Amino acid sequence: MSKLVPPHGGKGLVCCLLEGAELDAEKKKAEGLKKIQISNRAKGDLIMMGIGGFSPLSGFMTKADWKGVCEKFLMADGTFWPVPVTLDTDDEEVKVGDEIALEAPDGIIYATMKVEEKYEMTEADKKWESEMVYKGHGEDSEGDFFKTALEDHIGVQMVMAQGKFNLAGPVKVLSEGDYAERYPGVYLTPAQIRAEMEKRGWNNVAALQLRNPMHRSHEFLAKIAVEVCDGVVIHSLIGNLKPGDIPGSVRIKCIQTLIDKYFVPENVINAGYPLDMRYAGPREALLHATFRQNYGINNMLIGRDHAGVGDFYGLFEAQEIFDRIPYATEACPEPGKALITKPMKIDWTFYCYKCDGMASMRSCPHTKEDRVILSGTKLRKGLSEGTEIPDHFGRDEVLDILRDYYENLTEKVEVKMQKAASGSDMK
Repeated sequence: MSKLVPPHGGKGLVCCLLEGAELDAEKKKAEGLKKIQISNRAKGDLIMMGIGGFSPLSGFMTKADWKGVCEKFLMADGTFWPVPVTLDTDDEEVKVGDEIALEAPDGIIYATMKVEEKYEMTEADKKWESEMVYKGHGEDSEGDFFKTALEDHIGVQMVMAQGKFNLAGPVKVLSEGDYAERYPGVYLTPAQIRAEMEKRGWNNVAALQLRNPMHRSHEFLAKIAVEVCDGVVIHSLIGNLKPGDIPGSVRIKCIQTLIDKYFVPENVINAGYPLDMRYAGPREALLHATFRQNYGINNMLIGRDHAGVGDFYGLFEAQEIFDRIPYATEACPEPGKALITKPMKIDWTFYCYKCDGMASMRSCPHTKEDRVILSGTKLRKGLSEGTEIPDHFGRDEVLDILRDYYENLTEKVEVKMQKAASGSDMK
């Protein structure tokens, strides 16, 4: 019997991806169905439902699910879930009972769906979702949050740009896209990662979430996990990011270089998953923990400003939210429906000249003048503008890869520096 943490929801891995003759038949059927255009975000959600990454979800959320998730972190059946997984459309003609084909911007039909519910999403509904899911306790969330968010919060902008209706119902997933070809040996399903961890004899595992290039602070976090767990999965987002972020292929190359030169490879798995970022800060930290449970991971590394954008969230708000959600509580009376994966809360980390090494606020007694403040945003800004990167910010081998990437960019995007990245809030 596996010693790994069980999948979320108490139903095992719920995989909606068809195979063999059933897949061939459904693909043929899909060609004759009404096609609904879906976003890249929905494409990633479908693939995660296909491979079991979003267990126990087997389709897009109903209005009751949507409302419960926004308000109480709970779907209608009492299963914990932190972020809405919905499918929007402007199509007036789709009706309850219809079977439809879901086509992504790349022209691929990723799934078929039986529409069991169609509910309107008014501007007021979208605004409410934005405030419930995306509003934090940082400076940008104070005052007129919605006005600021419409200008500067990409997650809220995506919610407000959604169609007039949401469609709910079960899906049959027909494709994983080209992730396996683009990221061979790195794009791994929950079943594949679980099998590899079983092979290695792991049962106490941590995940490090990455959307930025891996700098010294990330390396330090991963090594903390290696010291206290059986191993660490460096789990990178390889779906879509916001303009100015560094593509997955470059980040994966950086990570593998670090593993080869600065880790014991047997204690690390370099993997990627196909979601887009939602930039939901604390709520997204919970989502990261939830689907990592499906990958067999029981610890989620949560550092400073996890999944944040701008200054909408407090520096450690993504850690604090874990203390007020329903685990195995009265809200989730069935243990399988509660979140099991726990946070590994790590304080602000940096290189300290006086300590002569990596340290955190818990271990270093010196002042911020003695420290190299590390952040992915700060690194991207320096590389994008061609400024000198401070010593001890990143490994030379990684910086060489990143400099080569930026030197070959034909179009650059301005990288805005928020307080969380600049270190101005450090005492």
